[in-house]
Amino acid sequence: MIPFSVLDLSPIAQGSNASQSFRNTIDLAKHAEKWGYRRYWLAEHHGMPGIASAATSVLIGQVAAATSTMRVGAGGIMLPNHSPLVIAEQFGTLEALFPGRIDLGLGRAPGSDQTTARALRRNLASDADEFPQDVVELINYFEPEQPGQAIRAVPGTGLRVPVWILGSSLFGAQLAAMLGLPYAFASHFAPGQMMQAVEMYRKLFRPSQFLDKPYVMLGVNVFAADNEGEAQLLATSLQQAFVNLRTGRPGQLPPPRANFTADLDPSAQAMLGQALSCTVIGVPEQVRTGLEEFAARTGADELMITAQVFEHQARLRSYQLTAEVCGQTRVAA
Repeated sequence: MIPFSVLDLSPIAQGSNASQSFRNTIDLAKHAEKWGYRRYWLAEHHGMPGIASAATSVLIGQVAAATSTMRVGAGGIMLPNHSPLVIAEQFGTLEALFPGRIDLGLGRAPGSDQTTARALRRNLASDADEFPQDVVELINYFEPEQPGQAIRAVPGTGLRVPVWILGSSLFGAQLAAMLGLPYAFASHFAPGQMMQAVEMYRKLFRPSQFLDKPYVMLGVNVFAADNEGEAQLLATSLQQAFVNLRTGRPGQLPPPRANFTADLDPSAQAMLGQALSCTVIGVPEQVRTGLEEFAARTGADELMITAQVFEHQARLRSYQLTAEVCGQTRVAA
């Protein structure tokens, strides 16, 4: 199998808090490293009651400090919320602390609603349409210093932190191809344009100093358990959270609920079926088959596994089973 990685939103389970979520994140990262996952990414979201990874750079530093070999990074930083120089300094700091282990994935969505985005930026003058220029500016801060250069990222200059473009549409695919950067698609929650975006990225890709051929990572929800019924039950936490979000009621990650989808109206069932179509649920052999088929169908170079599971031990078990059955494990659990 191709390499697997972990995408973690540091979920806040119902009745819990951010402190516990961070402890769970660090614990999962330590296990993921032992189980052979290639990288561990955290995502920037704001004002979300069920997501604790808002201060993404800070949490990346904690995860990197708790591990020793696995790459750690952002999946991603929502660049319109920030000055490129600030992000260059933050990730330059991380790279200086943990050389050769830091990734920087960049997205152009706000990671929040417009009111929260305004609070983050103080105004909305920053324009998502300027995202390509901001990406180039940020990358340039990681290059060696040039004579007469007026602005430097310290730390950051010369460190060449690997930059990825994240996306859920054709825009990111075109930008990643034009800049010769690796591309990660958010197929775990927005799979509608996945195949078209991947095809466009590969077709338009220009070799660069960063990458000589296209490299695609795709997100997949995986719920693995020792019996199929348990795996199906675990998946209902994500299903509930997604319905709550889409109906304007975001909250903490809810506990599993038997027969949840059966009680939904047909439109909600259809929404879930489309949005979460890149999901694999079942016992280890079902998970292996599902991931092998997904990788073969898409030609992905790497899979980013995410598992929004309510109970921490069940979440660990899901990642462990996935690693073992798909040949990722380097060290026994």
